[in-house]
Amino acid sequence: MEAQTHRRFLKTHLPVDALVFSPRAKYLYIGRDGRDVVWSLYSHHANANQLWYDALNETPGRVGLPIERPTEDLCQYWHDWLNRDGFPLWSFWDNVHTWWQIRDLPNVCFVNFSELKRDLRGTIRQIAEFLQIRINESRWTAILGHCSFEWMKKNATKNVPLGGLIWDAGAGIFINKGVNGRWADVLTPDEAAGYERIAIEQLGADCAP
Repeated sequence: MEAQTHRRFLKTHLPVDALVFSPRAKYLYIGRDGRDVVWSLYSHHANANQLWYDALNETPGRVGLPIERPTEDLCQYWHDWLNRDGFPLWSFWDNVHTWWQIRDLPNVCFVNFSELKRDLRGTIRQIAEFLQIRINESRWTAILGHCSFEWMKKNATKNVPLGGLIWDAGAGIFINKGVNGRWADVLTPDEAAGYERIAIEQLGADCAP
């Protein structure tokens, strides 16, 4: 990173209190419905190879139980995640809450994933303004194309960790579906409503949506 001379971009899943938060950096946080997070996470977890498990479990200083291969029952995976506060990885509620608390700072931009999907052009403008990047209006077609799911899927090796080496099926399995609501065909109405109640309890009525 230190060798790079252009503007640098780092991606992290860390909550704010696990970072050295700097007023010199800008932070773009993508918030997403927890149900969609789990469906995406399961695909990453279930398709990961041993290199992925070794990278996570052999990290110096890590805490908690070793991460093991997931159950084949996606519904059970969902209940474990919800009932055990983000199992088998980190607390979803704590992560979102720490960023929501500082969303009004001038160097923080909180983006909703659903809004990004609904209005890609408008959200790109929002992000560009926040990052003080002037958009070349003549390049809109190329910009939208490169930000599309189809382009990312086709060029997955350029966008995923280690070029996809941690999945035997390759980088394309990481750029999997890119859609919301897949849980609606699996969770019962009561289960879906239960998540929404817990989300409000954990995050508050303003943040939960």
